Amino acid sequence: MASANIKAEGVLEEPRRANQLANEKSPYLLQHADNPVEWFPWGKEAFEKARRENKPIFLSIGYSTCHWCHVMAHESFEDTATADIMNREFVNIKVDREERPDVDRVYMTFVQATTGGGGWPMSVWLTPQLAPFVGGTYFPPEDRFGHPAFKRVLQRIAEAWKNDRTKISSQGANIVDALREAAKDQTSAGEIDAVILESAYQQFARTFDAHEGGFGGAPKFPRPVTLNFLTRFHARNPDSDSGQHALEMVLLTLRKMAAGGIHDHIGGGFHRYSVDAYWHVPHFEKMLYDQAQLASAYLDAFQIAGEAEFAATARDILDYVRRDMTSPAGGFYSAEDADSPVAVGAVYDRRESDVGAHRAPLQRNAEGSFYIWTKQEIDDALGKDAPIFSFHYGVEENGNAPAGADPHGEFVGKNILIEQHSLAETARFRSTGVSPAGPTGVSPVDDEDEEAIRELLAQSRQKLFSIRNKRPRPHLDDKIIAAWNGLMISAFARAAQVLKDAYYLEAATRAANFIRANLYDESRKILFRSYREGRGEVEGFADDYAFVIQGLLDLYEASFDPGWLKFALELQGQMDALFWDNESGGYFTVTGHDSNILLRLKEDNDSAEPAASSVTALNLARLAAIRNDGELLARAKKTVNAFARQLAHFPSALPQMLVAFDFLEGSPRQIVIAGDSGSPETKALRAELHRHFLPNKVLLWADGAEGQRYLGEKNEAIRAMSMVGGKPAAYVCENFACKAPVTDVDEFRDLLTT
Repeated sequence: MASANIKAEGVLEEPRRANQLANEKSPYLLQHADNPVEWFPWGKEAFEKARRENKPIFLSIGYSTCHWCHVMAHESFEDTATADIMNREFVNIKVDREERPDVDRVYMTFVQATTGGGGWPMSVWLTPQLAPFVGGTYFPPEDRFGHPAFKRVLQRIAEAWKNDRTKISSQGANIVDALREAAKDQTSAGEIDAVILESAYQQFARTFDAHEGGFGGAPKFPRPVTLNFLTRFHARNPDSDSGQHALEMVLLTLRKMAAGGIHDHIGGGFHRYSVDAYWHVPHFEKMLYDQAQLASAYLDAFQIAGEAEFAATARDILDYVRRDMTSPAGGFYSAEDADSPVAVGAVYDRRESDVGAHRAPLQRNAEGSFYIWTKQEIDDALGKDAPIFSFHYGVEENGNAPAGADPHGEFVGKNILIEQHSLAETARFRSTGVSPAGPTGVSPVDDEDEEAIRELLAQSRQKLFSIRNKRPRPHLDDKIIAAWNGLMISAFARAAQVLKDAYYLEAATRAANFIRANLYDESRKILFRSYREGRGEVEGFADDYAFVIQGLLDLYEASFDPGWLKFALELQGQMDALFWDNESGGYFTVTGHDSNILLRLKEDNDSAEPAASSVTALNLARLAAIRNDGELLARAKKTVNAFARQLAHFPSALPQMLVAFDFLEGSPRQIVIAGDSGSPETKALRAELHRHFLPNKVLLWADGAEGQRYLGEKNEAIRAMSMVGGKPAAYVCENFACKAPVTDVDEFRDLLTT
């Protein structure tokens, strides 16, 4: 892992010796393997060195597509003077938060408790016994941004440790004790009333941006769990004022996001968040968990509103993931970076095969450089079609990024594509050459005009896509994480149903097969966290089990393969054994078997990713409805009730938990299709079912064979279900009391909508 260090003036430094990260699999750790810092991975070797030499530990936590992690690495960890201090005074440990969320959660809890904030890169100083005593996030090389210079912080902490290590160690131990006490009091069981749903809706309504969609101001995050709750709140009482407003919040947010710069209009998918309130200027990294959850949200919107653009956006996300984030074996990669290389000059570069030296471009990484365009680039690529494209996507001569959203000047003279005008407005512009001033006094356009514009824009995007693909790509984090793959399996499985696309079912099935073959130990019934060039050594956490189980349940409903249902139940049993809190309910994030993880926490916030307990509560409720299993149902209710205090005080913190609560409150329906899954009549019944947004239901298949026998082990009602008059039939049941079966699609529609 050694590499030559090129100086801008053209002088080569000697290759650095790789540090202890060189043999790791994590792309993030490998990015730091040739730092002059003597990094160690999290583990016994580093801990023993710290205790043997009685040195404090500097713990740096980040991930491979983290922009400010790259910045701090370049400014400090690649600097030999800084590294000298770090190597002399500390034992230095690097952690990939995506690979070790257990480590990240412990020390993020400390940083948030002591500083009032958190983020990555996370910088924490520990005693040799792993107790934290100082923490923060990004530190600059000089005093700026209100942060002290990193070298000065290092020197002060080193001096304090030498002068008063006994006091610091005692304080660190006391901090851990206090955090443990707080963790014990993290959940408080109680009974939850349905009024909590109205309270959560009101909280979201108060922060909703009625002009631009989303919640709150800049920076603006998608947070799909919020949309999940609001669509289900709407479904409870769609004709009420609050139900209609909940839906309006969802649809406006999804429309504005799809039109904004947070959406990659050329290559598909969504960036992490918008730094402004208008979804215009994104932070350009792309995370798998965002793609999965947003695809599902757009599918929900399509089912509810029936607008083709929502289906098109879902396809756009899924097709991007299939093309750019899927491994040859079917697993899904983790992320693409925000930064990518741009040329800034030339230096001398020596390669092993060269005799002598030659000039090669010097590159630096710049955020968004892969995605942004000058107007000249657009004009050169599109020719006569460029004015129409530029009108539609807001391309300007001097760039279109608002100055306030570009504090570092990365986007000067560049354009971040946004849909600034509708198809109708663009059609008018094409015919008149004049930008419409408003909706009145403008000649109408017909469907053919809009379709012609749609086709022209699609052709233009394809041309730009081909050009963009010749640019240096952002770094791909090709870890395959079990949890995020579970979310993506859900999205593809749901898309296979809603969009009736067999390719999406194939993608979901391949990923599930990948997990079973590569991330599951059949003999121990253990799920593992990640895969890269072989299975990682870290066993799965609660969210890995929860998200994979959810994906398997969705895959069963899309494929009717009972093997996925059996696998889901197997994993649920293991999850209960490893993570369930029998005393208070809910699920710990870790097993508690590793003594080096100082806190055993429960995630109590549905944020960028939903909490494991939130997803599991719904998984249990679905499994109970499938299996007619009272024990699973009781566990689902106990999981929700374990978070009663949090929900009572701040229900909008746990919107996905409220989705589970709504399912449990709503007397979920069991919908059973009896007949040959491949027959046209069965497909017609299923197609009708998937036209409707029916969140509180489970879908089962009575195949007259093994699958039906398996379902009938605890579900007596399903044992006798069969085709009617030789035709595939649909049964709609509540609490396993079923209405008369129907074979006619229209009659089935009536059952679903009453």
